[in-house]
Amino acid sequence: MTKVEYLEDLASRRKFIHALLSTSFGAMLLSFAYPVLRFIVPPKTGEPRIASVEIPWRAAELKSNSGRIFKFGSQPGILVKTPTGELRAFTAVCTHLACTVQYREDMQMIWCACHNGHYDLFGKNVAGPPPRPLDPYKLQVAGDGKILVSKA
Repeated sequence: MTKVEYLEDLASRRKFIHALLSTSFGAMLLSFAYPVLRFIVPPKTGEPRIASVEIPWRAAELKSNSGRIFKFGSQPGILVKTPTGELRAFTAVCTHLACTVQYREDMQMIWCACHNGHYDLFGKNVAGPPPRPLDPYKLQVAGDGKILVSKA
């Protein structure tokens, strides 16, 4: 093998190794970037296609100053029985970062544990970072105590 052939062979090997390393590095960057982008860009979720749902509890079963989470389509809802005995229902998705809210009997408020957001018994945001009130649902209580919740 002459010196020129040797140098040409060496150059073609270098090109091959350079191409191999470049594509491997690019693939590694994509494998790191994909999960980060999936985390930053939230998935598209549609509105629940369900118009109404029957709650599995009867109105008489719920004690005053309590709240229960129920499923409304693909999202959670919250049913609250106020200290005065009124029933109210809202979406249980916090308007700040979409955490699930809960009812705090000690505070008599709807509370989001993620960032300490507070909503009053009408679903209005009163403290913390939530930017807007909870979406209300309509309630119908049948004669036998069955509760039907529908979109407002």
